[in-house]
Amino acid sequence: MFATLPPVLDARRMVAARRQFDGRLPLAGFIRLRDSLMDAEGDCEFQLEFGRDATGLDFLEIRAQARLPLQCQRTLERFWLPVSIVQRLGLITDEAQESALLPEMEAVLLGPEGELHPAELIEDELILAIPVVPIDPDSTAADAVVVEEEPRPNPFAALAALKDNK
Repeated sequence: MFATLPPVLDARRMVAARRQFDGRLPLAGFIRLRDSLMDAEGDCEFQLEFGRDATGLDFLEIRAQARLPLQCQRTLERFWLPVSIVQRLGLITDEAQESALLPEMEAVLLGPEGELHPAELIEDELILAIPVVPIDPDSTAADAVVVEEEPRPNPFAALAALKDNK
């Protein structure tokens, strides 16, 4: 089902209705993510699916694909990092509920009225997908600029010459 993604959702109602959202968001709209990108060119395709698992826990499954324009830290050139995310988030209203989640599930604490900001959750997942040191997998160490230093004279060479003169 295709639906426009509202900025704020009532998670409880979305779970009860088993809603799904599909769409595309521009990378330029992710303010926190932009600081890690070379530029904000491109989009993120996403699917959000609300539901309840067999144990009765409410969840939100995020599927997202994007090509992130990053700066290679080896060559300092721009490259595209393909990102594909599948993350199931447990929707909780109290921190004590976190212990009931499966180990592979991350917790999302809902607001007092059960509200959540879906675009922010997608942005969080994209930020987590960026490597600490982005390196273009197609680059090689030879692509990097190597600065060779000229040999410097030994500061003790003058002392050696004095010793030889004795």
